[in-house]
Amino acid sequence: MVRHLFFDLDRTLWDFEKNSEKALHALFHSLGLDRNIPDFHFFHSVYKEKNAALWKAYGNGKISKEYLRSARFEVTLSAFDISDREITEKLSQGYIELSPRQTALFPGALTTLETLKTMGFPMHIITNGFKEVQYIKLENSGLAPYFDSVVCSEELGKNKPSPDIFHYALKKANARAENSIMIGDDPEVDIVGALNAGMKAVLFDPEALHQGVQGAPSIQKLTDLPELLPFL
Repeated sequence: MVRHLFFDLDRTLWDFEKNSEKALHALFHSLGLDRNIPDFHFFHSVYKEKNAALWKAYGNGKISKEYLRSARFEVTLSAFDISDREITEKLSQGYIELSPRQTALFPGALTTLETLKTMGFPMHIITNGFKEVQYIKLENSGLAPYFDSVVCSEELGKNKPSPDIFHYALKKANARAENSIMIGDDPEVDIVGALNAGMKAVLFDPEALHQGVQGAPSIQKLTDLPELLPFL
């Protein structure tokens, strides 16, 4: 019997791509980057590529949080032959302040959480995101009241898919792995990580980009989750 549900935050409930783009678009114009870079969408595509590579390195323990935060904008701007320490710092700090205050969620997120709460499921968050911004996202988007516990990877110093962070979250929630389900968008980080920790898992794949993971069903809509749970 499933008793506890554990959710990833970014790209599962909180629409990271949409919120990030909105914040960067505002900063792109307010900091005057449009004077040297005519196309925001090209700028954004370069940023996404550089940012993804740095997050992968951070997840593997190769770089620090502080380095990631500044380097992602430094390397993006350097792709446009812009080397300006002041602008880089303003862009980095502005993004940290503005991005987590955006409130776009995936369709049906709040409705689904309300249904699950009514069904009596205790719910929790396990995220690799930075603690100080993840809590802002939860509060500003109306997600916070649905979750009994939140675990950010930097609390433990281990990122998903390490089994350690799942075990830590289970202990914090007073939950047993065999009675718990992880719901997330990343097949390796969320799903394989949870399965290796002895949990069940559901892949959230809204654009059907993945072939799935053996032993874990997938959904394209969050609203499908409540109907799926009795079969797990």
